[in-house]
Amino acid sequence: MPVFTEGRHPGEFLLTEANGQRSREAVTVASGAGIIAAGTVLGKVTASGKYLASAVGAVDGSEVAVAVALYGCDATSADVEIAAIVRDAEVKGPILTYHADRDLDAEKSAANADLAGVGIIVR
Repeated sequence: MPVFTEGRHPGEFLLTEANGQRSREAVTVASGAGIIAAGTVLGKVTASGKYLASAVGAVDGSEVAVAVALYGCDATSADVEIAAIVRDAEVKGPILTYHADRDLDAEKSAANADLAGVGIIVR
């Protein structure tokens, strides 16, 4: 019998958010970002204002974590607009997805501190 693995659900990482839609915002994930899973920690490219998975080695502004993708998307060959949590929320740390180069606990903690700076508290 085949084994099926269920992926992350949109918003599964979210514990609390502000009333209404105040915690959410439509963001554009930049073309070439690849597959972005729901719950991916995002950084904002300074020059374009578009978002990528926040990578430690980036030097374009996206190294600073500023949002969490509410929905997943495939931005391999085109820009994709998705909803993201950008302020005033609490999220489940163990469920967040980080860029592959954020593999050390200290790097994840740094991203979590960046998120706290914009009002997203990682629990």
